[in-house]
Amino acid sequence: MSDRQYEVIVYGASGYTGRLVAEYLHNQYGDGLSFAMAGRSEAKLKAVRSELGLPDSVDVVVANSDDPASLKSMCESAACIITTVGPYQLYGEPLVAACAETGTDYVDLSGEPAWMRDMIDRYHDKARESGARIVHSCGFDSIPFDLGVLFLQTAAKDQMGKPLPRIRGRMRKMQGAFSGGTAASLGGTMARLQKEPHILEWLTNPFSLAGGFQGPDQPRGNKPIEEEDLGSWSAPFIMAAINTKNVHRSNALMGHPYGEDFVYDEMMLTGPGDQGKAIAEHVASADPFGKNPPKPGEGPTAEEREAGFFEAAFIGSDSDGIKLTAVVTGDKDPGYGSTSKMIAEAALCLTRDVDRNETPGGVYTPAPAMGMKLVERLQESAGLTFSLEG
Repeated sequence: MSDRQYEVIVYGASGYTGRLVAEYLHNQYGDGLSFAMAGRSEAKLKAVRSELGLPDSVDVVVANSDDPASLKSMCESAACIITTVGPYQLYGEPLVAACAETGTDYVDLSGEPAWMRDMIDRYHDKARESGARIVHSCGFDSIPFDLGVLFLQTAAKDQMGKPLPRIRGRMRKMQGAFSGGTAASLGGTMARLQKEPHILEWLTNPFSLAGGFQGPDQPRGNKPIEEEDLGSWSAPFIMAAINTKNVHRSNALMGHPYGEDFVYDEMMLTGPGDQGKAIAEHVASADPFGKNPPKPGEGPTAEEREAGFFEAAFIGSDSDGIKLTAVVTGDKDPGYGSTSKMIAEAALCLTRDVDRNETPGGVYTPAPAMGMKLVERLQESAGLTFSLEG
């Protein structure tokens, strides 16, 4: 891809998250990266470029999901497209099609399992032929979780010579709002479900993205439970619905290094005792997005992004009583500050760190596409940490 004009193009760069991605790429890599900002309006892109203080050497590219020729032209000029234009089930397929056709790498922020299933079914083979690496879910859903499991299983194999058959993903701490795109995506999925009832199986089956593989029964995580060994109650975690599917797809794409009997679930820790129980029950019954969720294109202030953080634990165990725990942290609010850095670094991991002999074309999740190389990159540049506890 060295013959292409740009290493990366940020599609949707005039939107809230796209702005953050463009700003991060410039601030982090400066003249060492050839990238462009793309979207529907040249005037708006130039205005955003000026507002962000980016130089005129950062080109703007006009492309629109309603204009396949513009998307193909954009893709032919870049090694990798970063897209923040969602909900993807409304706007995403034409760009996936263009990348699959032109052999262009692609990363998105999708947490929309039914749409992702469509993309796998329609474009995986075509992407394999062209060499395009199409990687979904490169933000808070699902990089910390997909790579958290990979990190823990890698440590288990190093220390014990075998993977852990059971891992619990537990969100310990989190400050920051879910993105408006996440709320809009959920609404779009529910609207589609009304028209296409068959997708209910895709939404409820934890193996619906695993290429036909069906593993053992998995915990549902849909009601509060007390976990005495963790000293806490746990509540349902809204991101579990997509993260668990991505983790099982990763396991399948990598040839089941976690085992074909692997069991994984995610919940949110709410603390011990009656108070922890009350919080867990409230979380289980409340609207996760609140009464006035942000709309796509909206988001927190810079101060709110800086004040955000997250900490997720991955507790692995086996039948012999062995337990190993990994912790993943992020230094910004998860839905915007950390997400914008994660997707940017995922794109550069594809263009700089992972060659096509390691990762040929296809539709991927983060772990099989980039693996521990992305873990290293995120720790070096994006404010994430991966560590073993105890």
